[in-house]
Amino acid sequence: MDLIDNPKSKDELLGPTERDQFFLGDAADPSSQPSDSKIPDLISSFPKDAPPPAPALAADASDKAPAEIPRIVEEVIPAALPAPVSREIRRRERNRQSEGPLGIDIGTTNIVLAQNQGRDVRVSQQLNAFFAIPYSGLTKAALLQDDVLFIEKDDKIYILGYAAEHFANIFGGRVRRPIESGLLNPKEEESEFVVKALVESLIGTPMRLGEKACFSVPGESHDGTVSSLVYHQSVLKSHLAGLGYAPVPINEGAAVIISELSGNNYTGIGISLGGGMCNVCFAYLSVPVLSYSLPKGGDYIDAMAAGAVGESTAKAKRIKENSLSFLRGPKTRIESALQIYYESLFAALADSLQKVMGSSDNLPKLAKPIPIVLSGGTVLPLGSAERFRKALAGVRLPFRISDVLIPERPLFATARGALMQALLNR
Repeated sequence: MDLIDNPKSKDELLGPTERDQFFLGDAADPSSQPSDSKIPDLISSFPKDAPPPAPALAADASDKAPAEIPRIVEEVIPAALPAPVSREIRRRERNRQSEGPLGIDIGTTNIVLAQNQGRDVRVSQQLNAFFAIPYSGLTKAALLQDDVLFIEKDDKIYILGYAAEHFANIFGGRVRRPIESGLLNPKEEESEFVVKALVESLIGTPMRLGEKACFSVPGESHDGTVSSLVYHQSVLKSHLAGLGYAPVPINEGAAVIISELSGNNYTGIGISLGGGMCNVCFAYLSVPVLSYSLPKGGDYIDAMAAGAVGESTAKAKRIKENSLSFLRGPKTRIESALQIYYESLFAALADSLQKVMGSSDNLPKLAKPIPIVLSGGTVLPLGSAERFRKALAGVRLPFRISDVLIPERPLFATARGALMQALLNR
């Protein structure tokens, strides 16, 4: 694998927003792919002197595109977890090394890395996407000059991460996803190749051979549908081992519990609501008792809401992430549609809890109510916890719920929990 990660200092501040992304199938219109002759001129046209935007929390992120090609987003989260300051980090050299255990959340939309830094947790985030352009020596030189993360294979150059979306917007195309519904995308021949390159660009190799790398995996579908989870987990585990790590898989929902429920002795329900699916885990004293997944997430909301009102999925996603709130009534037709399909997702999630938990013989008898923690990019709209509480009111569970909680940084809860697990297993 030829991973090109050209180091170059940048000072622009960049908020940790999840950006629009779409799957581009094999039947994509070739005209939407860039021609070789256009690429160097377009690269050289990227603005260099635009002032840096102010850092912002993900829930309040601006919908304005960054002035330069986006790269890795990194944040430092102090132990007390106040709102951190976002900044764009200096590019990592290919031979960079990671010190200490790692927590890695490999999701449909983003790949998030959490590392210990004294009393703090450093979190790096990269878009889990790619965009293919024709190979030429001139194009490669231009990409290196502009510090774009890419890999080469056969006669193609694959632009990776946030830069992929930037190029897709320039060329009028759509980014492609190596992960679909939480698992390696079977419709993309390059899915393994791309995911491995993205993970390697974030974590490098360990300073100490055999360092723990705890990575997230989804649960099996609640309806018994056969999935490729075993294959997905095996591929990621093999790649991390090949880099020199000791890989440890962890269920996404379990990671959320470890991250957020120390005050409840790690007992409760953790739910990670991502782009492709919802992952649920019930744990007692940190031990996972039951876990499953619901094959619906933020992508479902975007697609259904956009189709209902005749808008683009990109616009629905942008509104959902930047301005949607359940604390007020909808202002537009698309906001109304988004709220309707959020209610549909929350109702399906609450119904799955009733069916799965109610039919299980493995649940312990609990004397006290337990909390539910919602995490992931899909719960960024204000009032999501209140809306899910309403959905829960319509179902019967075999235990009482004390509260529905959302972490201050919901995008990073899974990676943070995975890091905590890696530290404990060191």
